[in-house]
Amino acid sequence: MRSHLVSKVDCCNAPAYGNIAQSETGSSRMLHDEKFSRSPSNDIYRIVTRQAGPPGNLPLTPELLLNSPSGDIFGMTQNVGMGWKASELGGKQFLILSTQGGLRATDGTPIALGYHTGHWEIGLLVQAAAEEFRRLKTIPFAGFCSDPCDGRTQGTTGMLDSLPYRNDAAIVFRRLARSLPLRAGVLGIATCDKGLPAMMMAIAGLRELSGIVVPGGVTLPPTNGEDAGTVQTLGTRFAHGLVTLSEASELGCRACGSPGGGCQFLGTAATSQVVSEALGLSLPHSALAPSGQPVWLEMGRRSAAALVELAEGGIKTRDILTEGSIRNAMVVHAAFGGSTNLLLHIPAIAHAAGLRVPTVEDWIGIIAACRVW
Repeated sequence: MRSHLVSKVDCCNAPAYGNIAQSETGSSRMLHDEKFSRSPSNDIYRIVTRQAGPPGNLPLTPELLLNSPSGDIFGMTQNVGMGWKASELGGKQFLILSTQGGLRATDGTPIALGYHTGHWEIGLLVQAAAEEFRRLKTIPFAGFCSDPCDGRTQGTTGMLDSLPYRNDAAIVFRRLARSLPLRAGVLGIATCDKGLPAMMMAIAGLRELSGIVVPGGVTLPPTNGEDAGTVQTLGTRFAHGLVTLSEASELGCRACGSPGGGCQFLGTAATSQVVSEALGLSLPHSALAPSGQPVWLEMGRRSAAALVELAEGGIKTRDILTEGSIRNAMVVHAAFGGSTNLLLHIPAIAHAAGLRVPTVEDWIGIIAACRVW
């Protein structure tokens, strides 16, 4: 009988892929070049194949072993495998979903860029919320589905994927929530044009759970310059002689006064943040907070605490998101005059929540009632 694997394997004398792929040509041969398949140090080939595993014992009972789904028990195994203490597995589970994108170093410098500032810093919001969940003796989980940038794809075929992304992401977020069977509630963090509507649709569709949306805030405008919306017309203005090459270069460089948050103007991203409040899905005053600042992080913490309270009180999303809150969002939208794209997103949120979808006549009536001229 063959014995189990030894604790270390010496692969130093294994043949390089380049030596066994003699018949391959072109680009495939390049991938088998020894500069990609060989390391200058043989130490990396001394591979550990077994370790002791986490200490302690899972808090199992005969009832759990006999009556719970096997996934509940294996979930505990995975939790301690990722470093959670076995003695702290008894808390309620809360899921944080976000559109986080890019990879930041701890000092904020980019390791890999995101698609846009709107999702660049929200990992900090995820962390603030998770720390609050831990403080409240619950177990936070985090999942991600990053989002594109309409500004980056403007004028390209990438715009054809923008609205379909919203629907796809809403489905992915809901699937991620259902894939954590013991979650007591879901906290959704998102910022921009399609990511935030997708998150609101997802939370709306999880109507038998407690849920809160945390808007990702805004980037600051430059002290001297133009906002992120105005600079998207630099090419047109240069073509008409309205700006010089030097002016366009400088204005485009400094439009984002801070590294995180959505565009500063009341486009789809900022409008969606206000509408999330109007729907009752977000805490008051959480929309449009400046990304990275203390008030912004505090909203992440308070939202986590509020979600725990909702779950403990048995208050579900269906209790908050009603036909009345849909109408409230429509009235607020008509009153402050934000992006007309919300005429697409608010009905989609209502549909996801299983509520009556607003009609054109509903919009006309509300807009007429909100006229101030």
